[in-house]
Amino acid sequence: MKKVVVVCLAFAVSLSFSNRAQSQVKIGIFDDQQILGLMPGIQKVDTLLNKYVNDSLRTEYDYELSELKRKDSIFKRDSATMNPSLRSIMQKEITQHTYKVVNWQQYQQQMVQQKQQELLKPFLEKVYAALQEVITEQKYTHVLKPDAIVWVDPAKSSELSLRVLDKLRIPLPKEIQDQIKTLVGTTSASKPTPAKTTPVKH
Repeated sequence: MKKVVVVCLAFAVSLSFSNRAQSQVKIGIFDDQQILGLMPGIQKVDTLLNKYVNDSLRTEYDYELSELKRKDSIFKRDSATMNPSLRSIMQKEITQHTYKVVNWQQYQQQMVQQKQQELLKPFLEKVYAALQEVITEQKYTHVLKPDAIVWVDPAKSSELSLRVLDKLRIPLPKEIQDQIKTLVGTTSASKPTPAKTTPVKH
């Protein structure tokens, strides 16, 4: 009988702890891409990426192609009289240029992604600094991307993003300002500017 009581008591304590732990879980849904689209100056990223493709990558491609043609021409003309060491070096260089030209689209895509990450870094640092503040204040235990779950409650999916936008203090469309007001009350973006007081002359 005592064993039964002990087992029941242990089960009750375990269940109580489990329920309390579950009640402390707070999950947020966050999509940094939605926030990035509203960041001031983010439009410059596309402009700088296009400039990078047209100026740097296009120049690099033209160089690779011209070097391939030049070295291939020299090799075809002089390979019969080249010493084995030089012939091997030339063949290796021609192979490298050929590989890069043939696989240029893949290479360009990788380079553009790296450049994009570099350009987005200062924006993302601000976004995630604000996100960390919200997580701490609102005691979120888990933050997921929208595509990590099958169905997302629209209200829950926007709550965390709205709180982050409120922390960022950036200019926002009126519709989003209104949503933030509804969620967290008056924000700094919509707070009235304190009236200036005129000093009284004595």
